[in-house]
Amino acid sequence: MSDHLKRLNAPDSWHITKKTTKFVAKTAPGPHNANAMPVAVWLRDQQGLARTMKEVKQILKQKDVVVNGRPVSDPKMGIGIFDVVALPRVGKYYRIVRDANGRHKTVEIDAVSAQKRLCKIENKTVVTEGKVQLNLRHGANIIADNTFKSNDSVVISLQPEDRFKILEHYPFAAGNMATIIGGRHSGKVARILEIIKTPGSVPNKVILEDETSKERFDTITPYVYMIGKESVSKASWGLEQ
Repeated sequence: MSDHLKRLNAPDSWHITKKTTKFVAKTAPGPHNANAMPVAVWLRDQQGLARTMKEVKQILKQKDVVVNGRPVSDPKMGIGIFDVVALPRVGKYYRIVRDANGRHKTVEIDAVSAQKRLCKIENKTVVTEGKVQLNLRHGANIIADNTFKSNDSVVISLQPEDRFKILEHYPFAAGNMATIIGGRHSGKVARILEIIKTPGSVPNKVILEDETSKERFDTITPYVYMIGKESVSKASWGLEQ
Protein backbone atom coordinates (compact mmCIF):
# COMPACT_ATOMS: atom_id res chain seq x y z
CA MET A 1 0.00 0.00 0.00
CA SER A 2 1.35 3.44 -0.94
CA ASP A 3 2.38 5.87 1.80
CA HIS A 4 1.34 8.78 -0.38
CA LEU A 5 -1.85 10.22 -1.79
CA LYS A 6 -2.32 12.37 -4.87
CA ARG A 7 -3.00 15.93 -3.75
CA LEU A 8 -5.96 16.13 -6.11
CA ASN A 9 -7.55 13.24 -4.20
CA ALA A 10 -6.84 14.64 -0.71
CA PRO A 11 -9.97 15.13 1.41
CA ASP A 12 -11.50 18.60 1.09
CA SER A 13 -11.49 18.77 4.90
CA TRP A 14 -7.69 19.20 4.81
CA HIS A 15 -8.07 22.46 2.88
CA ILE A 16 -4.64 22.30 1.23
CA THR A 17 -3.42 23.56 -2.13
CA LYS A 18 -3.89 20.94 -4.85
CA LYS A 19 -1.25 21.86 -7.44
CA THR A 20 2.01 22.57 -5.59
CA THR A 21 3.31 18.97 -5.72
CA LYS A 22 1.83 15.77 -7.06
CA PHE A 23 1.69 13.77 -3.81
CA VAL A 24 0.99 14.32 -0.14
CA ALA A 25 1.31 12.05 2.91
CA LYS A 26 -1.49 9.54 3.45
CA THR A 27 -3.05 9.15 6.89
CA ALA A 28 -1.85 6.06 8.74
CA PRO A 29 -4.40 3.72 10.33
CA GLY A 30 -5.22 4.98 13.80
CA PRO A 31 -7.85 6.51 16.08
CA HIS A 32 -9.46 8.62 13.34
CA ASN A 33 -10.72 7.74 9.85
CA ALA A 34 -8.93 8.47 6.56
CA ASN A 35 -10.18 12.07 6.59
CA ALA A 36 -7.97 12.79 9.60
CA MET A 37 -5.08 15.09 8.70
CA PRO A 38 -1.56 13.60 8.93
CA VAL A 39 0.71 15.46 11.33
CA ALA A 40 3.08 16.06 8.41
CA VAL A 41 0.34 17.84 6.45
CA TRP A 42 -0.60 19.90 9.49
CA LEU A 43 2.99 21.00 10.14
CA ARG A 44 3.98 21.67 6.53
CA ASP A 45 0.87 22.59 4.56
CA GLN A 46 -1.41 24.00 7.25
CA GLN A 47 0.92 25.77 9.67
CA GLY A 48 3.99 26.34 7.52
CA LEU A 49 6.30 25.13 10.30
CA ALA A 50 8.26 22.86 7.95
CA ARG A 51 9.13 23.03 4.27
CA THR A 52 9.86 19.38 3.53
CA MET A 53 9.13 15.93 4.91
CA LYS A 54 12.74 15.78 6.07
CA GLU A 55 12.17 18.84 8.26
CA VAL A 56 8.91 17.32 9.56
CA LYS A 57 10.78 14.18 10.65
CA GLN A 58 13.47 16.26 12.36
CA ILE A 59 10.83 18.18 14.33
CA LEU A 60 9.10 14.96 15.40
CA LYS A 61 12.41 13.29 16.31
CA GLN A 62 13.02 16.10 18.81
CA LYS A 63 9.58 15.41 20.37
CA ASP A 64 8.48 18.94 19.56
CA VAL A 65 4.90 17.96 18.65
CA VAL A 66 2.61 16.60 21.38
CA VAL A 67 -0.92 15.40 20.53
CA ASN A 68 -3.35 14.81 23.38
CA GLY A 69 -0.50 14.80 25.87
CA ARG A 70 1.78 12.34 24.03
CA PRO A 71 4.77 13.13 21.72
CA VAL A 72 4.24 12.14 18.08
CA SER A 73 6.89 10.23 16.13
CA ASP A 74 4.95 9.11 13.03
CA PRO A 75 4.50 11.92 10.45
CA LYS A 76 1.49 10.09 9.01
CA MET A 77 -0.43 9.85 12.29
CA GLY A 78 -3.84 11.42 11.82
CA ILE A 79 -5.20 14.27 13.91
CA GLY A 80 -8.91 15.03 13.96
CA ILE A 81 -11.69 16.96 15.61
CA PHE A 82 -11.01 18.19 19.17
CA ASP A 83 -7.48 16.81 19.23
CA VAL A 84 -5.13 19.07 21.20
CA VAL A 85 -1.77 19.77 19.55
CA ALA A 86 1.00 21.31 21.67
CA LEU A 87 4.34 22.75 20.56
CA PRO A 88 5.96 23.04 24.00
CA ARG A 89 9.31 24.36 22.74
CA VAL A 90 7.64 27.55 21.46
CA GLY A 91 4.77 27.63 23.97
CA LYS A 92 2.00 27.26 21.39
CA TYR A 93 -1.19 25.19 21.84
CA TYR A 94 -3.97 24.39 19.39
CA ARG A 95 -7.29 22.57 19.12
CA ILE A 96 -8.52 21.03 15.87
CA VAL A 97 -12.19 21.82 15.15
CA ARG A 98 -14.57 21.59 12.18
CA ASP A 99 -15.64 24.80 10.44
CA ALA A 100 -18.93 25.59 8.71
CA ASN A 101 -17.55 24.18 5.44
CA GLY A 102 -16.66 20.83 7.01
CA ARG A 103 -12.93 21.56 6.95
CA HIS A 104 -10.31 21.06 9.64
CA LYS A 105 -9.61 24.34 11.37
CA THR A 106 -6.77 24.98 13.81
CA VAL A 107 -7.64 27.29 16.69
CA GLU A 108 -4.97 28.59 19.06
CA ILE A 109 -5.73 28.05 22.75
CA ASP A 110 -3.92 28.79 26.01
CA ALA A 111 -1.85 26.36 28.06
CA VAL A 112 -4.64 25.79 30.60
CA SER A 113 -7.19 24.89 27.89
CA ALA A 114 -4.65 22.50 26.37
CA GLN A 115 -4.75 20.39 29.54
CA LYS A 116 -8.15 18.93 28.68
CA ARG A 117 -9.87 17.31 25.71
CA LEU A 118 -13.50 16.84 24.69
CA CYS A 119 -14.29 13.23 23.73
CA LYS A 120 -17.33 11.42 22.36
CA ILE A 121 -18.26 8.02 23.77
CA GLU A 122 -18.62 5.60 20.86
CA ASN A 123 -19.84 2.74 23.03
CA LYS A 124 -19.09 0.99 26.29
CA THR A 125 -18.24 -2.55 27.28
CA VAL A 126 -18.03 -4.58 30.49
CA VAL A 127 -14.50 -5.78 31.26
CA THR A 128 -12.76 -7.70 34.04
CA GLU A 129 -14.51 -7.73 37.43
CA GLY A 130 -17.63 -6.17 35.92
CA LYS A 131 -16.04 -2.77 35.40
CA VAL A 132 -17.44 -0.49 32.68
CA GLN A 133 -15.06 0.64 29.94
CA LEU A 134 -15.90 3.72 27.88
CA ASN A 135 -14.61 3.44 24.31
CA LEU A 136 -13.96 6.96 23.06
CA ARG A 137 -14.20 8.18 19.48
CA HIS A 138 -10.51 9.07 19.19
CA GLY A 139 -9.36 5.58 20.17
CA ALA A 140 -8.77 5.84 23.93
CA ASN A 141 -10.52 3.71 26.55
CA ILE A 142 -11.22 4.65 30.15
CA ILE A 143 -12.79 2.90 33.13
CA ALA A 144 -15.84 4.65 34.60
CA ASP A 145 -19.16 3.95 36.27
CA ASN A 146 -22.36 3.05 34.46
CA THR A 147 -23.86 6.56 34.45
CA PHE A 148 -22.30 7.32 31.06
CA LYS A 149 -23.97 6.31 27.78
CA SER A 150 -23.01 5.94 24.12
CA ASN A 151 -22.99 9.27 22.24
CA ASP A 152 -22.46 11.27 25.45
CA SER A 153 -19.37 13.48 25.59
CA VAL A 154 -16.87 13.74 28.41
CA VAL A 155 -14.12 16.25 29.09
CA ILE A 156 -10.95 14.44 30.16
CA SER A 157 -7.71 15.66 31.68
CA LEU A 158 -4.49 15.42 29.65
CA GLN A 159 -2.21 16.22 32.60
CA PRO A 160 0.26 13.38 33.35
CA GLU A 161 -0.71 13.12 37.03
CA ASP A 162 -4.42 12.52 36.31
CA ARG A 163 -4.44 11.62 32.62
CA PHE A 164 -7.91 10.67 31.33
CA LYS A 165 -9.66 11.66 34.55
CA ILE A 166 -13.23 12.72 33.68
CA LEU A 167 -13.76 16.40 34.45
CA GLU A 168 -17.19 17.04 32.88
CA HIS A 169 -20.06 15.07 31.33
CA TYR A 170 -22.43 16.22 28.55
CA PRO A 171 -25.28 13.69 28.03
CA PHE A 172 -26.71 12.95 24.58
CA ALA A 173 -30.21 14.16 25.42
CA ALA A 174 -32.92 16.57 24.29
CA GLY A 175 -32.25 20.10 25.54
CA ASN A 176 -28.47 19.79 25.47
CA MET A 177 -26.00 21.45 23.09
CA ALA A 178 -24.16 19.78 20.22
CA THR A 179 -21.98 20.58 17.24
CA ILE A 180 -22.41 18.79 13.91
CA ILE A 181 -19.27 17.14 12.53
CA GLY A 182 -20.54 15.71 9.24
CA GLY A 183 -23.10 16.08 6.48
CA ARG A 184 -24.43 19.32 5.00
CA HIS A 185 -24.93 20.91 8.43
CA SER A 186 -21.30 20.41 9.45
CA GLY A 187 -19.96 23.06 11.79
CA LYS A 188 -23.32 24.17 13.17
CA VAL A 189 -23.88 24.57 16.91
CA ALA A 190 -27.40 23.51 17.82
CA ARG A 191 -29.68 22.37 20.60
CA ILE A 192 -31.17 18.87 20.44
CA LEU A 193 -34.98 18.99 20.28
CA GLU A 194 -35.73 15.32 19.75
CA ILE A 195 -33.98 11.99 19.26
CA ILE A 196 -35.95 9.61 17.01
CA LYS A 197 -35.01 5.96 17.35
CA THR A 198 -34.99 4.00 14.10
CA PRO A 199 -35.25 0.21 13.79
CA GLY A 200 -32.41 -2.05 12.77
CA SER A 201 -28.91 -0.83 11.94
CA VAL A 202 -30.03 2.55 10.60
CA PRO A 203 -28.61 5.42 12.74
CA ASN A 204 -31.06 7.27 14.93
CA LYS A 205 -32.39 10.58 13.60
CA VAL A 206 -31.80 13.75 15.61
CA ILE A 207 -33.85 16.95 15.32
CA LEU A 208 -31.97 20.11 16.30
CA GLU A 209 -32.33 23.90 16.29
CA ASP A 210 -29.47 26.09 15.10
CA GLU A 211 -28.48 28.44 17.94
CA THR A 212 -27.77 31.35 15.58
CA SER A 213 -30.47 31.21 12.90
CA LYS A 214 -33.06 29.24 14.93
CA GLU A 215 -33.46 27.02 11.86
CA ARG A 216 -34.60 23.48 12.62
CA PHE A 217 -32.91 20.61 10.82
CA ASP A 218 -32.23 16.91 11.18
CA THR A 219 -29.13 14.77 11.01
CA ILE A 220 -28.00 11.34 12.19
CA THR A 221 -26.45 10.33 15.51
CA PRO A 222 -22.85 9.75 14.20
CA TYR A 223 -22.72 13.42 13.13
CA VAL A 224 -23.74 14.75 16.56
CA TYR A 225 -21.02 15.67 19.06
CA MET A 226 -22.19 16.91 22.47
CA ILE A 227 -20.48 20.11 23.66
CA GLY A 228 -22.58 21.28 26.60
CA LYS A 229 -25.77 21.10 28.61
CA GLU A 230 -28.14 24.09 28.83
CA SER A 231 -25.53 26.35 27.22
CA VAL A 232 -22.01 26.22 25.83
CA SER A 233 -19.13 28.65 25.61
CA LYS A 234 -18.15 28.52 21.94
CA ALA A 235 -14.83 30.11 22.83
CA SER A 236 -14.04 27.16 25.12
CA TRP A 237 -14.02 24.71 22.24
CA GLY A 238 -12.80 27.01 19.46
CA LEU A 239 -16.12 26.84 17.63
CA GLU A 240 -17.11 29.46 15.10
CA GLN A 241 -18.99 32.41 16.52
